[in-house]
Amino acid sequence: MTTILDIPRYEQVPETKEDLDWAELVTIELDRFDQPGGKEELVKRLEHAVKNVGFFYVKNFNISQEEIDRQFALGREFYALPLEEKLQYHNTHDLERGEYNGYRPAGHRILGNGIKDNVQVYNIPKFDGHHDRSQPPILATHISEIESFSRKCHTEVVEKLLRLFGILLELPDEDQLVRDHQYDVEGEDHLRYMHYAARSAEENKLVGDLYSPGHTDLGTVTLLFRQPVAALQILNSEGVWKWVRPQDGTITINTCDALAALTGGLIKSSVHRVHAPPADQAGIDRLGVLYFARPNNHVVLDPIANSPLLQRLGLTHNAFTEVGKHLTTKEWVKVRQTQQQRRRQEAKIDDAGKYTYKPKDLEIIPGLLAKVYN
Repeated sequence: MTTILDIPRYEQVPETKEDLDWAELVTIELDRFDQPGGKEELVKRLEHAVKNVGFFYVKNFNISQEEIDRQFALGREFYALPLEEKLQYHNTHDLERGEYNGYRPAGHRILGNGIKDNVQVYNIPKFDGHHDRSQPPILATHISEIESFSRKCHTEVVEKLLRLFGILLELPDEDQLVRDHQYDVEGEDHLRYMHYAARSAEENKLVGDLYSPGHTDLGTVTLLFRQPVAALQILNSEGVWKWVRPQDGTITINTCDALAALTGGLIKSSVHRVHAPPADQAGIDRLGVLYFARPNNHVVLDPIANSPLLQRLGLTHNAFTEVGKHLTTKEWVKVRQTQQQRRRQEAKIDDAGKYTYKPKDLEIIPGLLAKVYN
């Protein structure tokens, strides 16, 4: 039986030397969390980031670089498999029904101008007992380690951030959001290995030099483990796209739709896109390891009623309640992922790289359209 030690170590490529317009992001040092006054100090640092940009770094998060590198190595080994073997873990009908676990091959959608998407995705659901799936042998052999990593993402990072959000919202119990995000309760959290294949400059130009146009994520927070191929860009509060620098020893965090809904929009759902890499990395494939945290499936995504801060600010409605809906997480994930995976008509992409879709292609539920940010 192959062991993790038999898999060659993952070696990251060098960072870009291009002079890019980097975003200035706050860093949250999680080793301060249990120190006297530490949580309150971190909340002050976090507040501006989540209200204005929705992006920040965390460091000192008690997951070793060796553990992270092993997940990159497993992702590399999975994507090195023959396509026909990977396709055994792909089901188009699942995608159309909003089921997002397992494998999604590149080329599932046409972005525009005849160019298909260049991203492969493999999602491993959290180990809550409700998402039993077969895994390819290279991953099944190491499933205990994958589960350990998945759980550490939750306990060492997500739960601590949820407590900080609880303090920010002045909740009577800082564990309130933690109880709505229990790892062992049914939910749609997942670990992801994500592979972007390099494209030619000619193909990139036809899709506005984007691998993925501007969007928000649908859950609570997304954890993006450091990888040095520059591509992630965020839309800042001034409406300017900035590159996100890969900082050593950090995870890049973005806040997402469900958290924005629970906070009546106080916490911003961060807008981001994936740009074609700069010239000195243009020919390099981009491998990512991510963890997506979401509220438990039964949680209703209405603004939190017992937050004194939200009450004072009058933040008692959100995009769902404004169209008369009180969606659970399970309902929201299904309708949003179904819309995302729809084999919709390709976008019209103009010379400036602006993506335009027909409204019906963006409809999530009647009265609520997905936004594409250009």
